[in-house]
Amino acid sequence: MEFLLDFGKILLLTFRDVLPIIILITCFQLFVLRQPFPHLRRVIVGVVYVIVGLALFLAGLDKALFPLGKIMATQLSNPAFIYGQDVPVDTVDWTAYGWIYLFAALIGFATTIAEPSLIAVAFKASEVSAGTIKQWGLRITVAFGVAIGISLGAFRIVTGTPLYIYIMAGYIVVVIQTIYAPKDIIALAYDSGGVTTSTVTVPLVAALGLGLSESVPGRNPALDGFGLIAFASLFPIITVMGYAQFTHWAAKRSKTIIKED
Repeated sequence: MEFLLDFGKILLLTFRDVLPIIILITCFQLFVLRQPFPHLRRVIVGVVYVIVGLALFLAGLDKALFPLGKIMATQLSNPAFIYGQDVPVDTVDWTAYGWIYLFAALIGFATTIAEPSLIAVAFKASEVSAGTIKQWGLRITVAFGVAIGISLGAFRIVTGTPLYIYIMAGYIVVVIQTIYAPKDIIALAYDSGGVTTSTVTVPLVAALGLGLSESVPGRNPALDGFGLIAFASLFPIITVMGYAQFTHWAAKRSKTIIKED
């Protein structure tokens, strides 16, 4: 009964959040375009599916995935787990947190592969490129970028180094890559960095950052617990452009070899 009440509240909040979009589209369709909705019944059913689906997803995040991510980070970073026994705070160093870096990379990869926004972008990219850009190729490349970024973000939390150093260095790399990367991939690479921070990735990554900062000695969740989302947005840009640069170089190299033969 308690779950149904909680779900009812989430459903109402979801409807409230989606309502402005419904009003905007309806007003433009009826008063600006002055056209009736094509397949009105199908549209209404689709809107209901969206609202109920989002509510179920948010309920699942709140009840399971968000607490689980936080618990996993807390347990993996517990000195009793790392050393097999309780140790003084000042003896814990960053080299002992290998499981955390691995877990961060895997959770970043898995959540990105399941990210609905990335699936939609990959589908459209494959469609407009006539299959030149493969859906799974783009999704896996972006997922590797997020995995690297989240793992590096976990390292930053453990070591306590400033966030801006990593972000500045990352965007310097992005600017350099933008100059030399194939022009037809640059916009897609930048979009790929944005779509990773959506419904699946953000709750789990945020839970990981907060759980880790609460468990690592000397870290403040308010100061160190956030920032992982920035890593999840930045590093996919680097990996997508890097992959495009590599494939472009490999194609040119194969053409050169064929000409020489």
